[in-house]
Amino acid sequence: MATFANKRTLNRKLSSINAFFTFCHKYEFEHHKIKIPMAKIPRNLPKYVSNEEILDGLNLIDRSTLLGLRDYALILFLYASGCRISEALLVQRMDMVEGWLKIRFAKGEKERVVPLAPVAIQALDKYLQAQTISSPYIWLNYKGTRLSRISAFNIVKKYLGVSPHVLRHSFATSLIVGGADLLVIQELLGHASLETTQIYTHIQKQHLADTMHTYHPLG
Repeated sequence: MATFANKRTLNRKLSSINAFFTFCHKYEFEHHKIKIPMAKIPRNLPKYVSNEEILDGLNLIDRSTLLGLRDYALILFLYASGCRISEALLVQRMDMVEGWLKIRFAKGEKERVVPLAPVAIQALDKYLQAQTISSPYIWLNYKGTRLSRISAFNIVKKYLGVSPHVLRHSFATSLIVGGADLLVIQELLGHASLETTQIYTHIQKQHLADTMHTYHPLG
């Protein structure tokens, strides 16, 4: 009998077996509809970086150059908006109106509007004022064409050591630790289901436990 320590590997095997059983039932090789239950996969806490770590990484950026201004603004933009990197790279200048960001190319084609922190808006304004290339898109490479996912990944990795998606988790984590309502975070992230957002409540509990252990005399 085969065993798999990795539950995801096991579920891939079970999925293939269930597909075979479905085929057999469909073509009447088997009268009973057999379906083997999948293994439960524990949900890991999302990786995130603290506000202090982000600020330390931002301080490494040389903002005397156009690309430096872009990198600085991009990291702040991702952290301040909670955008998926695919959404951020498709943002156009007209999507920014009076401190609000309209995300038109959201996952599942669901529009949403999120407010941006003033510090992110200021960084974005400085970058756009220095940008001389005419383009509807905000994030451009040195050639003046739209920045690619790989380039955006390399920018964030260079200064923070993480992927752009970790900044999305960091955005949500900062809000949940600060006491924000879960439904508000769901709306800001563009999650279709509240269940997807609820994973961040585990971070809140962990933060409360860490705080008690650090500051309580019996901790």
